[in-house]
Parts: sequence; C-alpha cells; structure tokens
Amino acid sequence: MKLKHLVSLTHTRAEIEEIFDLARRIKADPAAYADALRGKTLAMIFQKPSTRTRVSFEVGMFQLGGHALYLGAGEIQIGRGETIADTARVLSRYVDGIMGRVYSHEDLVEMSRHATVPVINGLSDLLHPVQALCDLFTLAEKKGRLDGLTLAYVGDGNNMCHALMLGAVKLGVAMRVATPQGYEPNQLIVKSAVREAQKLKTAPPVVTTDPMEAVEGADAVYTDVWTSMGQEAEQEARHQAFQGYMVTPELMAAAAADAVFLHCLPAHRGEEVAAEVIDGPQSIVFDEAENRLHVEKAILVLLMGGAVGRDRPSTLRA
Repeated sequence: MKLKHLVSLTHTRAEIEEIFDLARRIKADPAAYADALRGKTLAMIFQKPSTRTRVSFEVGMFQLGGHALYLGAGEIQIGRGETIADTARVLSRYVDGIMGRVYSHEDLVEMSRHATVPVINGLSDLLHPVQALCDLFTLAEKKGRLDGLTLAYVGDGNNMCHALMLGAVKLGVAMRVATPQGYEPNQLIVKSAVREAQKLKTAPPVVTTDPMEAVEGADAVYTDVWTSMGQEAEQEARHQAFQGYMVTPELMAAAAADAVFLHCLPAHRGEEVAAEVIDGPQSIVFDEAENRLHVEKAILVLLMGGAVGRDRPSTLRA
C-alpha cells in the first residue's frame, strides 16, 4: 500500500465508505482483527489534554495487536525547540505511524511532508477529521443512510464544524450551520465545501445566524463547546456572544420528530446544551463516543498496512 496520511478530509466518498465498511466489520467481530497490527507501533503526540482521543487510539492499537506510545509535548524535544521536520524524520525511523493532537494544523501538514510513515490528525485548531468520520459513521448507523439527511450544527464555527462540513458534502448530507456573528466557520473551508458540493452535485453547506432556521426539520442536531482549548481568555466574551445558541428541548422540537442529538464531548450542560437534551432519548452521544474506537481502528488498519478483511487491498489514499 502506498504511503497515506489522514491530516485533512481530502478523501473521496469511496475511500470514506471503505473506512466505514471496515469499521462495521471490526465492530461486529473485533477478534478477527486482533493481529492486524501485530508488531506495529503508533507514536501519539499530545499538545492538548485528551480523554477520548488518547484512550480510543491507545486501546485501539492494543486490540489490533500493536502498541501505542504516549508522547506529551513537554516530554519530547519538540517542546524544547526541535523542528517539526526533524521530529517527523526521527519518529519515522522508530514507529509505523504518528498521531498528533496539536494546536496548529500547519504542524501536522509539516509533519506529513517529512514523515515516511502515515500521519493522523487527532485534532488541530482547523480540523478534527477522525471525530467527524466517527460522527457521520454513527449517523449512518442510526439512520441507515446518509444520502439526503440534513445535519444542523449550532454553535461555534470551529474545527469540528469545519471537518463535519467537508465530510458532509462528500457523503450527500445537507449541512446547515448557525453561529453568532463573528464566530462563523472559516470562509476558505466553506468555499472549499461549496466547490466540492458543486462538483459532486450534493447540497452545499448553508451558514446562518438563526439556530431555528438551521434546525427546522433536521434529521440530526449537533453542537460543541463554546470555548475550545486555547481560547480560555475569551470565555466570558464567548459566553455572552453565544446566548440563544444552547440546544434546548424547544430547539430540538423544531427538528424532525425522529431527530438525533450529537456532541463530540466533553459537554457543558446548561451552556451549549440543556441536560434534558444530552441526557434524553434523542441523544446518541455515548454511541458516538464508542464509535471513536471502531472508526479509528479501521483508519489504523488501512493506513498502517494491516490486513483488511480477507487481505483485500485498500484503495485509501492521501
């Protein structure tokens, strides 16, 4: 298999569906993949704290027969000025893959330029592609399809919003985004998603400031925290700006009767989402969290050269 990375969601629909197909098979029969990455090692670079990303990747590697190595940014030389390029070159001599949870997206782009092993974006300030893939996988699992669904995103136009937008247009999901003025998604990401939608003849993303407009009749409603890591100094200003953007039972009532609620977690009840919603019957947030494990295991197998099903070659590319 040729060298691959998963830094941004530049993959085709067929390649994303390959990830989903393998994730379903791994989830249904994990024992069949217990040796898929035997002898393989994943280096995990963390500049930000993590629960789901660390545990799912570490457990995933273990369940695939491999090993994950936690590298805190302050514990390796990258924290003392070693270049991203040198770090990528050195780690490539030791390990079979690199996963980074970082602040700057450009750090991962730079790492992928110099690494001779696959680089996976576990989160950056611009994109969170593994979470978006997990979210769309979970939505397909619950609804039985993705084509023709409408996903409403209410809150900050952040890395989560960006990754969902890029994935949605590839998979036939109409995405409506509602953010306060000044907190819209990156315009370059929006334009890229619109161009992709035009090319694929799928619904382009719609951005509004009206949560009700975004949610009306939607099949799924998604939100994220109002203040992400690294934005703590903006917390009070953000709290004021996002008043009216909490996902409440009243807002959920405007969605389709069988709409589901998603959140990438951690959640702040009473802030971006009401407790009655996230803890209510429409919430699928813990199924979503579990699926991080299965989807990431599929990504690891495809990118790091493990057997795919009955040794079927992967078509996944960078």
